[in-house]
Amino acid sequence: MQPVFHLNWLAIAAAVVANIGIGFVWYGPVFGSAWMHEMGLTPDHKPDPAVLKRSMILMIVGAFLTAYVLAHTVAVWRPSTWNAGTDAAHAVYGLSTAFFTWIGFFVPVLLAGVAWENKSWKLFGINAGYHFVALLAASMILAYWR
Repeated sequence: MQPVFHLNWLAIAAAVVANIGIGFVWYGPVFGSAWMHEMGLTPDHKPDPAVLKRSMILMIVGAFLTAYVLAHTVAVWRPSTWNAGTDAAHAVYGLSTAFFTWIGFFVPVLLAGVAWENKSWKLFGINAGYHFVALLAASMILAYWR
């Protein structure tokens, strides 16, 4: 049985924008001060404009790659992709995709930062929380907007 994937490029773009928007809020007004402290940065730290530009480009590329893969993952969870039955509610696929991607791929990498890079548990919590919320938002967009 051959799966049938239909990618919605507008939904992927919306997931990218959501990921970036959540990142700005999460690492800005919500947890920005705590994150900077845990990273050893001073409150008056201003990154070099060239470094900031490079970081923004890499963030967009990373958000796109994540959304592109999540779009496939959301589809894989659906029985209709495999012509094998009726789909459940969209939220089931958004939540499943976000949670299992987060717990299986993001959390282990962040735990390695605590184990081997001497990152704090507080930094782990800030970063893990961001990734879960961003994955959940992107996965829900992709699950609902087919």
